[in-house]
Amino acid sequence: DVQLVESGGGSVQAGGSLRLSCAASQGSGSMAWFRQAPGKEREGVACVDQTHYEYYVDSVKGRFTVIRLNANYIMYLQMNLLKSEDTAMYYCAAAADRVCQPWKKLEVTDYNYWGQGTQVTVTS
Repeated sequence: DVQLVESGGGSVQAGGSLRLSCAASQGSGSMAWFRQAPGKEREGVACVDQTHYEYYVDSVKGRFTVIRLNANYIMYLQMNLLKSEDTAMYYCAAAADRVCQPWKKLEVTDYNYWGQGTQVTVTS
């Protein structure tokens, strides 16, 4: 099994930046970031696969960047121009298969392994 550990969450003012990190215990086909706000369903934010295909949900395009370092099993989510609606628990996820495609919406069911989550709070 793949173990995932997130870090880097916190509280920031609107317009600010945060960088989340996800450290994996081994490699995987695809890695992704999801988020879940209170009372809402878990939403796919961004993903990246082994060959660096990427996908971003429309609401974060141009503001968030996902970076994957295959050599040491680390993935980052650089979040800029943060908005109050970005407030959520952010989860790192990994899939054995290469499920991340630039044209394919992230699905929770595609990912086998999950981290414990890191809270991001954006204050206005």
